[in-house]
Amino acid sequence: MQKKYIYVLASFFLLLSVILFGTYYQNKNNINMSYTDFINTVENKRIEQVTFTSNQNTFQATLKNDDKHIYIIPNPKTQDFTEYLLLHDITINYGKNGLISANLLLILIVLVAAGGAYYFRYRNQKSMIQNANKKTKKSSSITLKQVAGNIEAKSMLEDVISFIKEPDKYSSVGARMPKGVLLYGPPGTGKTLLAKAVAGEANVPFYAMSGSDFVQMYVGVGASRIRSLFQKAKKSEKAVIFIDEIDAIGKKRSRGASSSNDERDQTLNALLTEMSGFHENSGIIVIGATNRLDTLDEALLRPGRFDRQIEIGLPDVNSRKKILTLHAKSKPLADNVDLDALAKSTVYFSGAMLENLLNEAAIYAANEKNPVICNYHIEKAFYTVIAGAPKVDRSYISEKDLKITAYHEAGHALATKLLLPENYISKVTIIPSVTGAGGFNLTIPKDTLYQNQRQIKATIQTLLAGRIAEELIFGMDEVTTGASNDIQKASSIILDYVNKFGMDEELGLFSLSCMEYESDNKIIEKCRDLMNSLYEETKELLQNNLDLLEQITYELIEKESLNAKDIDRICA
Repeated sequence: MQKKYIYVLASFFLLLSVILFGTYYQNKNNINMSYTDFINTVENKRIEQVTFTSNQNTFQATLKNDDKHIYIIPNPKTQDFTEYLLLHDITINYGKNGLISANLLLILIVLVAAGGAYYFRYRNQKSMIQNANKKTKKSSSITLKQVAGNIEAKSMLEDVISFIKEPDKYSSVGARMPKGVLLYGPPGTGKTLLAKAVAGEANVPFYAMSGSDFVQMYVGVGASRIRSLFQKAKKSEKAVIFIDEIDAIGKKRSRGASSSNDERDQTLNALLTEMSGFHENSGIIVIGATNRLDTLDEALLRPGRFDRQIEIGLPDVNSRKKILTLHAKSKPLADNVDLDALAKSTVYFSGAMLENLLNEAAIYAANEKNPVICNYHIEKAFYTVIAGAPKVDRSYISEKDLKITAYHEAGHALATKLLLPENYISKVTIIPSVTGAGGFNLTIPKDTLYQNQRQIKATIQTLLAGRIAEELIFGMDEVTTGASNDIQKASSIILDYVNKFGMDEELGLFSLSCMEYESDNKIIEKCRDLMNSLYEETKELLQNNLDLLEQITYELIEKESLNAKDIDRICA
C-alpha cells in the first residue's frame, strides 16, 4: 500500500513538473530588435547567448538577467559575424536554443498522461482482484441446526460435509468426492445459508463471491479472479468455494460469434477449467447457487463439474413452523400468538419472507411502544408483505369508484366460496394499497403437490368473477380496466391447461412448447373458446347468487374489510 502511494506521488510530481516547465518557456515573450540596437547591446556586454535557428533571415538572442524575453534580430549573413560574437564572449547555439518546442512538449505530456492511465488501469485491475480476494475468505459459524426446514437438502449436504471431514473413508471404497454442488430454487429459500452451514459444519474456510463480482468491463479480469479465488482455496487444502448468482457467468454460451460475450465466455471457461483441474478427494468443494437453472450452460451441469444439483424449494407447512419458531426466539411474542395457524396461512412464503414478516411485525410493535408482538401486529405485517401498506389518505376516492371496487372484490370472494370451498379466504378488502391495487382478495390454498382439472378451471373462473360482477351490476359498457391483471393471469393458466398439461380433450397430450416456433393458431382459438365458455359459466353462477353478491358488497362498503368468518356467515 505504501509503494502504491509513492508511485502515485512520483507520477503526479513528474506530470506537474512537465506542465510547469512547458508553461515557463511558453510564457517567454518574443521581441523584435533592430540590428543596430543589437550591436549596441553587444558593445555594452549585455548579450548572454545567441541562437541560430532554421530561419536563416533572423537569429535569437537573450540578455543577461532576463529569462522572460527572447529577442529576434535580422541576420546580417556576414562571414566574420560569428567571430565577432565569440570575441565578445557570447555563447552561440544552433537549433532550438535548448528549449523544448511546443510540439515536443505536447507529445511529452501526452506520453506521461497515457503512461499514467495505463499504470492506474493495471493497478486498478490488480487491486480489484486483490480486494475481491480479501473479501472472499471467511469463517462460517453457522451450522445445519440453525437452518430450519429444507430437510431433504440438508440430508444430501451431510454427505458432502462428511466427504470434506473424512475423505479417506470414501476413497477406501472407491467413492469420489463431488466436485460441485448446485443449489437452485426460488429467491429467499436459504441457498446461501445452507452453503455457509456446510462450511460451518465441516469447520473449513468459506470463500464466497457473487457471480456479478466476476463480470467486469475489462476482458480477462473475471477469468483472473476465478483463477485467483481457486488458488487461494487450494492453499487451504480443505475449503468451501461458494459462488452466488452463478448464472451471471454461467449462462449458455452463444454459438454465433457476433452475439458472444468475450469476457463472460472467458470467465466461464476459466471456471470450467479450474473445476476440472481438481484432484479427487482434495477436500475442496464448489457450491453454486442460482434462481435460473434453465439458463446455465450444459458444460457446467455435467458430472465432474456440478455433480449434485439440489432443489431448495419453498417450505411446506411443517418447515414454515420451524422457520417461524427459529426467528421468534429473538422476538417477544404475546401468549395468544399461534405460530401453527400462521404457518398454515403463509402458503408460498419463502424463508426470507417469513423472517421479514416477523421483522415487520416487530417494527409495528416498536412504533406503538408495545413490549410484545401481538396478533394484530402480525396480521398487519402479513397484509403489508402480501399487498403493500394501505393508503392512509383515501379522500380522493369517489363513491362510484368505491362501489365498483366493492362489487369487483365481492365477485372474486363469492366465486372462491362457491367453486373452491377448500381454499381459505383470509381477507377481502377495498382499502387501496401503495402498490396501486384498489383492493384485493387474499385466498390461501391448501398445501398440495398437484392441481386437478376442476381446481384449474375454478381458479380461472375466480379470476374472471371480478369482471363479471362489474358487468352484471353496471352493464357491459361500464366494465373497467380493473380486471386487466386478472385476465392476464387467467390467460396464462389456460395456455398451460391446453398446451402444457394436455388437459384439453380435443387437442390431446401433444405440446407445442418443445418446438422452436409455435405457429399453430388452433391453440389460440382453443384457449379463447375455453375462456369464453368459463366466462359464461361463471356469469350464470353469479347471476343465480346475486343476492349473496349484493350482501358481500354491502358489508364491504360498510366495513372496508371482511375476513373468512364474515364470508362464511353471509354465504351460510
